[in-house]
Amino acid sequence: MNTPQRFARLGALAVIASTLLIGTPAVAATPTVHPAAAVKSVGDVCLSALPSQAHDTIRLIDAGGPFPYPKDGTVFTNREGVLPQHTSGYYHEYTVITPGSPDRGARRVVAGQGAHEDYYTGDHYETFDLVDFGC
Repeated sequence: MNTPQRFARLGALAVIASTLLIGTPAVAATPTVHPAAAVKSVGDVCLSALPSQAHDTIRLIDAGGPFPYPKDGTVFTNREGVLPQHTSGYYHEYTVITPGSPDRGARRVVAGQGAHEDYYTGDHYETFDLVDFGC
């Protein structure tokens, strides 16, 4: 089981420490965002519109587990290129249980390192919606 790093800690700390010690910010190794990828078919969905099982999955992510499947928490590589491009290890995937499915089904939450940067897919990575926690 892997737990996502919801916050980019070390890069920010390096910049702060460098600024305090030598007066100039260091160049931090921050993830690269490809502008075209950021607009490539990612919608928004209200948390309240997601299936109850997605709520359960997001609560488990926030709590650090335990997760129902061994593959939960593994690195999501974004091969499809639908999500904004970041360095490897930025995204992790988690199963959203599908009642009646004999396997993991097609539903997932892919969590980025940002605070509540959660994407829901109900069609096994064809489309993603950024979860809006304010509605």
